[in-house]
Amino acid sequence: MKVLAPVKKNQNYQVKVEDLSYQGMGVAKIDDFPIFVNDVLPGEEAIISVTKVKKNFAFARMVKLITKSPDRVESVANVYTQTGIAPLQDLKYPAQLKFKQHQIESDFEKVHFQVEVAPTVGMTDPTHYRNKAQIPVREVKGQLETGFYRRHSHELVPIEDFYIQDREIDKAIVFVRDLLRKYKIVPYNEIQNSGTIRNVMVRRGHYSHQMMIVLITRTSDLPHSDEIIQDIHEGLPEVKSIVQNINPAKTNALMGRKSKLLFGKETIEDSLLNLKFAISANSFYQVNPTQTEKLYSLAIQKANLTKNDVVIDAYCGIGTISLAVADKVKKVFGVEIVPEAIEDAKLNAKLNGIKNVKFKTGKAEEQLAKWQADGLKPDVVFVDPPRKGLDESLINSVVKMDPKRVVYVSCNPATLVRDVQLFSNLGFHINQPIQPVDQFPQTVHIESITVLQK
Repeated sequence: MKVLAPVKKNQNYQVKVEDLSYQGMGVAKIDDFPIFVNDVLPGEEAIISVTKVKKNFAFARMVKLITKSPDRVESVANVYTQTGIAPLQDLKYPAQLKFKQHQIESDFEKVHFQVEVAPTVGMTDPTHYRNKAQIPVREVKGQLETGFYRRHSHELVPIEDFYIQDREIDKAIVFVRDLLRKYKIVPYNEIQNSGTIRNVMVRRGHYSHQMMIVLITRTSDLPHSDEIIQDIHEGLPEVKSIVQNINPAKTNALMGRKSKLLFGKETIEDSLLNLKFAISANSFYQVNPTQTEKLYSLAIQKANLTKNDVVIDAYCGIGTISLAVADKVKKVFGVEIVPEAIEDAKLNAKLNGIKNVKFKTGKAEEQLAKWQADGLKPDVVFVDPPRKGLDESLINSVVKMDPKRVVYVSCNPATLVRDVQLFSNLGFHINQPIQPVDQFPQTVHIESITVLQK
């Protein structure tokens, strides 16, 4: 027998908001039936209009606020919520930090797993922190514009101040946009796969202030490229590298396979934890340097390293953790699937005169299985996987290596919970509070450090 939902599409209801979902939407219930509502906060009463009804839940939009939460921020710009740049911007920052701590707690509670979660480590100023921007270029009302897509669409909303990006990056994007207009460069049309300029990517060193501009084009020919380079060089003195990346495919992938250097050097330099890092157009480099230093410092501190330790850094990227622990231990082995990242990691080791680190290109789970078969016995294993978490075979290899500690840097509480359960079944348990660190203020993303020990 089909059970009917207690709500109907396009009907209005008065509700009290109980919680926030992991996507930052308000959660209200009618007869225990969850309704996810945009733009409302826990404790608020509101009139909502149901937009979609599914078997076990519904979505709704807020029509009118009846009572407001003391944690509500009034002076927010709708454009940041519309585009999903800053979905938590209407929540006061201390409440954002509590939301992230609570999110980890509730994900563990769902599987009846007892953990302690420490308060989230936040920022003094939780705005304008991103050191990298990837901005689409499209035609809007007959004019070339830069901005961001409206949520769940490919409709570009023109934006000049991105709120969470380095202000100098915002200025550089507007400067480049005006140049593209001046030289009548045709913006990309994704329906027809036509036009020239698809995206503008800007990276800026937090400490060095060196800037890189990547012009991502559909065509290998960029009209007026000499004039554009000259104008950027004169107008933006921080720019040390201009790269053209060519992406002719009809795809959502940002970058194409071919890049050419138009001006300056292939890389810019920045420092992190007193180490120098060379950053190329394709490098993965953490986007919030202030919080990355806190995150990695805490991870290293919790690893409790000694001079005789052997360390494995799975998912090592451009070698950030590997190089930061190198002077504290005997030997570090790093593995990463992206060949360019490993090239960068080797270059960064050379740049810092570090000789006790060995980097390998490959899948982390396959390389750890090889190292384990070769009899490598690490004292500490760092894992910093992508959102999908760890492969079960990697967990098995780590457990067989029998390290003293596993330090798990997670960017997704759901996969962290799953992986911690797997470790726990194999005798490795959490021995101190999980530590969330807010890498992405104003957004729902959550980073955390978990230490597992036999």
